[in-house]
Formats: sequence, C-alpha cells, structure tokens
Amino acid sequence: MPLVRLIRTVAAGALSGVGEAVFLLVAVAGGFRPALHPYAMRLSDWERRRLGLDPVRLDPRRAFRFLAARLLPAFLGALTTGMLAVGVVLAGIVVRAVATGEMSLLGLLEQLLFGSALLLLNLQAMASTAALDRRFVRTLLAAGTRSELERRITELTVSRAGVIAAVDAERRRIERDLHDGLQQRLVALGMLLGRARRSPARAAELLAQAHDDAQRAIDELREVAWRVYPSALDHGTLEDALAMVALSSPVPVAVDYSLPARPPAQVETVLYFVACEAITNTTKHAGATVITVRIAPSASGVDMVLHDDGAGGADASGSGLHGLADRVAALDGRFELHSPPGAGTTIRVSLPCA
Repeated sequence: MPLVRLIRTVAAGALSGVGEAVFLLVAVAGGFRPALHPYAMRLSDWERRRLGLDPVRLDPRRAFRFLAARLLPAFLGALTTGMLAVGVVLAGIVVRAVATGEMSLLGLLEQLLFGSALLLLNLQAMASTAALDRRFVRTLLAAGTRSELERRITELTVSRAGVIAAVDAERRRIERDLHDGLQQRLVALGMLLGRARRSPARAAELLAQAHDDAQRAIDELREVAWRVYPSALDHGTLEDALAMVALSSPVPVAVDYSLPARPPAQVETVLYFVACEAITNTTKHAGATVITVRIAPSASGVDMVLHDDGAGGADASGSGLHGLADRVAALDGRFELHSPPGAGTTIRVSLPCA
C-alpha cells in the first residue's frame, strides 16, 4: 500500500473507531434493538470500503461482533497516528534549531538517524494495524465456508424456481397475445380478402383496409418476437436497442448510457427486458411525463436505474415486476423497487459482469 494511503487509512480508522465506540455503547444500552441493525451493517460496510476490500454479505450479528473487535485496531491506529504527529512536530523543532544555529551538524545527524529509526518503526506499526483491520474484516464479516455454501444452494434453488415460473408466465403471455391479438387480426384479414373477391366494386377499398390490417399484424408479430428475444442486440448494442424503444414510446424516454465496454450478452438481455417492461408499465399505469434510464458501470458490474415522475405505488409482488426480479436473480443480480404513492417509481438493477 502506498505510504500516503496507508497513513490516511489508519488515521480514518482511528477516527471512525471513536464513532463506533459511541454507537456500541448506545447499542448495549438499548439491548441491540433491531432498529440499530442497519446502522451496524452500514458502519461495517464503510470499514470494508475504507480498507479497499471486496463486498461481503453482511449479517447484523457479525457486524456487531466486528465493530466490537475492531476497537483494538482503532486504538492502535490512534496510537500510531499520534506518534507520527509527535514525530512531525519534533522534526520541525530540529529544523528550526538547525536554522537558528542552536544545533551542530553532528547533532543533526544524530537526530536524523534516531528519527529515521523511529519513523520506520512507526510506519511498520501502522502497516501491522491495517493488516489486523483487514484480517478482522475477512474473518468476522465474511460468512464461513459451510454456511456460505448452504446459503448459496438455497439462493440457487429459489432462483431456479423463480426463473421457471417467470418463463412459464411469459410463455402464457406470448400465447395469449398470439391468440387474442395476432390470430384475430389474421382471421379478420382473411375475411376482408374474401369480401374483396366477392365484391369487385369494393375491391380497392377492401384491399386498402386489408393492407392496413396486414401492417398492424406485422407490427404485433414483431413485438411478440422481440419479447422472445431482442434481435436488435445481435446487430447493435444495448444503447441502440433502448434508443429504438425510446423512439416508439408515447412517454418521453431519456437514455444515459455510459458503459466503456459492452457487457456479456446475457446481461444485456436482462437489462433490455427490465427496461422494456418498466417503460411499458409506466406508459400504461403511471401517468408519467418523462422516464429516465441510466446505465453505468459499478464496482462489480453494471447498474441500471429507471425513474419516472408518475403516480408511484407500484407493487413489487405483481407478476410483471416479480418476473423481472427473478430474471435479475438468475444472474446473481440485485433488483430494488422504490415506489412511494405520488412520488414516482425508481427501479435499480445491479448485475455482475464477471
């Protein structure tokens, strides 16, 4: 770790240790109420990010144990940072003494040797403190191998069941669209052509109407095909596909795409389906005047945030949104919905790209 970063990391850990000590005292006095659990996990997550470590799945009990244990590296960090500050002050005094002639050259060399040795010892102590901090994160926050494996098996089982249910629901929806929409339109088209054959005088009028119905049938068939798989992703990027969706949306859609490289195909497909479903739901039910779609890189992959200024009140347990959450979970992603009544709807999707 670079020297400046090491000093900054240890000093920040010493300062955060003061706040964490106060928090633990409040938690002990309050009997570790559930209302304090989110704050314990946030403090633990902040310590993880301060040390530059990978994200871990936090648990309130582990978080409290970690915060209590890291009071030791926080104290050591305060001690070593204080010693470094004292050393800086003493170095300033030596420089002043040399500048005013109060210290000889031999005395300066002695101070340099003695100060350098103390500085090396202090920096080594700071490095050891940071290493101890990291070890506490890895051993106290990360779940054990067996429990992590059991949790992962449970997640995969639930995710697989959810994906199967979502695929079945989508298949029924496509069949219903084909039967109630496209099939009926094709039947009407056949009847129009039959009438045109039997009525030569009105053939031109009926053929024009049949041509319009054929165009609408083609559009419906294209929408159904895109629901199965967006072929635009084979010929362009996700940004291009969403731009086409935005052009066809009756509600204005602003797309902010800032990915430096193209994500994997399965990630693009899930992001596309989530965006399309969210835009469709907003158009039908929310009464929004604008929809924003922001896609940007994250520490672990890709983040997509969709927001509208509509009526809000979206139900995460509904079949449509629940199916989208299952699609995201199938790729080890995270799906979050925030939709207070009267304040619009925000959907956040985070997908790994490893």
